[in-house]
Amino acid sequence: MSTQAGIWNFDGRPVDRKLISDFSSLLQHQAPDGENTYVDDSIVLLYRPFHTTAESRREKQPYVSRSGFVLTWDGRLDNRRELIADLRDDLDKAPTDAAIVAAGFDRWETTFFQRIVGDWAVSIWRPAKRELLFATDFMGMRHIFYYPKENWIWWSTDLSPLVLLSGDKFELDYDYIASYFANNPHAHLSPYREIAAVPPGHFLRITQGHTSVERFWRFNADSRIRYKRDADYERHFLFVFRQSVRRRLRSDSPVLAELSGGIDSSSIVCVADDIIATEAQPHPRLDTLSYHDKTEPNGDDWIFFPKIENLRGRIGHHIDASASLRGNHPLKDREFSAFPGCLGYARNVEAERATIVARGGYRVVLSGIGGDEFMGGIPNPSPLLGDLICQCRFVALARQLAAWSLVKRRPWIQLLGEAVTDLLPPSLAQHFAKRVNIPPWIKKRFAKRTRLAVRLLDVDEHFGLWLPSRRCLIAGVLVMAAKQSQSYSSGMTPEEVRHPYLDEDLIRFVLSVPASQLLRPGERRSLMRRSLAGIVPQEVLSRRTKQLGVRTPILALERNSEELRELLESPQTHDFEFVDQARLVAALNEAKFGKAAHTVLLLKTLSLEFWLRDMASRHLLKSTASRDDIVARSN
Repeated sequence: MSTQAGIWNFDGRPVDRKLISDFSSLLQHQAPDGENTYVDDSIVLLYRPFHTTAESRREKQPYVSRSGFVLTWDGRLDNRRELIADLRDDLDKAPTDAAIVAAGFDRWETTFFQRIVGDWAVSIWRPAKRELLFATDFMGMRHIFYYPKENWIWWSTDLSPLVLLSGDKFELDYDYIASYFANNPHAHLSPYREIAAVPPGHFLRITQGHTSVERFWRFNADSRIRYKRDADYERHFLFVFRQSVRRRLRSDSPVLAELSGGIDSSSIVCVADDIIATEAQPHPRLDTLSYHDKTEPNGDDWIFFPKIENLRGRIGHHIDASASLRGNHPLKDREFSAFPGCLGYARNVEAERATIVARGGYRVVLSGIGGDEFMGGIPNPSPLLGDLICQCRFVALARQLAAWSLVKRRPWIQLLGEAVTDLLPPSLAQHFAKRVNIPPWIKKRFAKRTRLAVRLLDVDEHFGLWLPSRRCLIAGVLVMAAKQSQSYSSGMTPEEVRHPYLDEDLIRFVLSVPASQLLRPGERRSLMRRSLAGIVPQEVLSRRTKQLGVRTPILALERNSEELRELLESPQTHDFEFVDQARLVAALNEAKFGKAAHTVLLLKTLSLEFWLRDMASRHLLKSTASRDDIVARSN
């Protein structure tokens, strides 16, 4: 991904050129294809490109439009043809994405943002109005972080320069930390109270220090797709899925697809192969990358991804993930990270991946993230049952309860109780929902003041009177947006990760079809499996297992017990009133014997501890807050 950054001094002082040079140096590893700046005394816009398409190599950014505003654009414009047709009188013969976006903003101003389809972030400076605008796509796949102060504002697509170059000390954002423990922090938050991100599907307007935020992308509550036959849904799904994959094959270098042998990654590879083989326009070469770990319980990916390789007639790149335990690799990550969430024991596996990407000349990587969340991969019948309750379709409800009871091997009354619980207001549901299970080492005072139980329900946003199945999918979109907002480069090699399951048109389709098309009793991913029959091997479509990397991180904890012992003698997470030291140590001891009930949250807690220590060693955090301060912030 290309990077963009900038500084605007509201008081008219010239921007320190050395500071911009420092920004550029920190962003160079992500975008190594050059550097360009726009300078107007008190404001500087920095752009560093990472080229992934032929058009991007012809771009000149920062881009000055015909009306005189200045733009930096990081993105992939998926609806180029439609926009070129609408703007043909304002464009040259072979326009770049940046030129199209500039022409669109010239004509429609901020209403143009809702017309853009793709993964993108844009910064726009309007000299005549002394106005700065930021905007990001509907899911925040590309980021813009901003740090406003009384006399200036800094911004960057990467959080690190804002943290490392300001010379300031920051306060932890307790809302961020609470949602970090729950699932993922809201997409507009950063770990620092002073720094925020442009919310997905919003634009930010800054005029001489005054900031306003406005939404331009909304879920359409009235959108409905209804057909009489299953076959019509299947054809429609296959159309939008192929379109999504095709959009992400737009590259002037070979593309690397992650291939686990599961239905999500396999479907992307098989559909991409079909597109390359049957469509006339040129497409890049597609190779695959697979991880395997035969030491993991139920670790059978190594059985399934060769089936796709055999179908393709080409062996892909393989990485033995168990190699993360070879040699002496400490848990502490040696690299600076502006976010918590990274442990260093797998750095050699990341290094092997980086070597494959660099040697193969890959700049684009396809990922299957999002398939579980939006294609019915998580067999939870509660939203479907909740729909029937809300619609008073009690005969259908009884049939579905009987069918799901057989599939789940659980009493129907339990399934009904869970569905009813999901219909309750969050203040009540938190006391009954099974997924509200706060680890014992999280301090009760912190959990209560930050409404951690409610956060675990994923229902922070109000969805009105929408049916439970639609609310569940929309909550999934918000959680996924939060995950993407916290993504960051490992720093080993630049790459642009693209996600076919997070395509805007595909998400709109999923939100518009009946929930029963996606998930049926005994048929996980029902629509997906039916649609892809004959394209993806049946043995992969019918796969019911999923490899989860649980054993490897637990073994890493065991091998680094001395490092952990020293770490937990005086944990920062205890000083900040997040966790109880004694209970955290007890949970860690249980994990070593395979008894941990909260393995993921345990790893996240340890990662947070390492991160806090690193931040403290760099003198980037303000002193530990008092209990009264914590209560005040949480309120």
